[in-house]
Amino acid sequence: MKHANPVASKEKLRVEGVDLFYGDNQALFEINLSVPEGSITAFIGPSGCGKSTLLRTLNRMNDLIGGVKITGQVLVDGENIYGADTDVVNLRKNVGMVFQRPNPFQMSIYDNIAYGPRIHGIRRKKELDEIVERSLRQAALWDEAKDRLNKSALGLSGGQQQRLCIARLLAVEPKVLLMDEPTSALDPISTLKVEELTQELKEKYTIIIVTHNMQQAARISDTTAFFLNGVMVEHGETDKLFTTPGDKRTEDYITGRFG
Repeated sequence: MKHANPVASKEKLRVEGVDLFYGDNQALFEINLSVPEGSITAFIGPSGCGKSTLLRTLNRMNDLIGGVKITGQVLVDGENIYGADTDVVNLRKNVGMVFQRPNPFQMSIYDNIAYGPRIHGIRRKKELDEIVERSLRQAALWDEAKDRLNKSALGLSGGQQQRLCIARLLAVEPKVLLMDEPTSALDPISTLKVEELTQELKEKYTIIIVTHNMQQAARISDTTAFFLNGVMVEHGETDKLFTTPGDKRTEDYITGRFG
């Protein structure tokens, strides 16, 4: 169920005055955004509008690209993640990402899930067993995977692989889940499973999802932000944004006049 008033929730993440440049080319312009805890926020807009770029600024994935310059602040639980003393490995544990195409490691289902906890120092088999089961249950994959934990994750279907990637994130107990078009490579049934999963996960996590699919944004998100040419045109409660958008450009996009 969507929140009746998601805006009243405690703030989990805040973007303040973020500009982003790839060399001389500015890709994001003065982005300001507040994301409530325990909610799903959707980023929508045409290709190349900046939504995935912004998503990647929220756990510093853009650091991996040469020539990127970012100004402004991104606060998670009040801490600026671009501060000089930020531990980026720890940041990406707390703010995890699911990509467009499932990317399981070439190892067993069990080892995919145990990988993160092991990196963070958990070695006891009993503890790892519990984490693997809990994470797969949270990702609605336990019943399908429990009898093949030692088999290659690459033997799973595309939809199962995507849920495995979500389970792999959940294993390190993040605070925020970033999802970059997580269903665009999936069939309709797998898409529905991932959408249902996001609804369950927001009980424990704050979720931000980039989607090209406006119906998906309308179905699952509490708040939606519409982007165009690197600018956040409008941000508000999803039902309101889709029924009575405040900006003509949002209305034109939602009604299919461009995009």
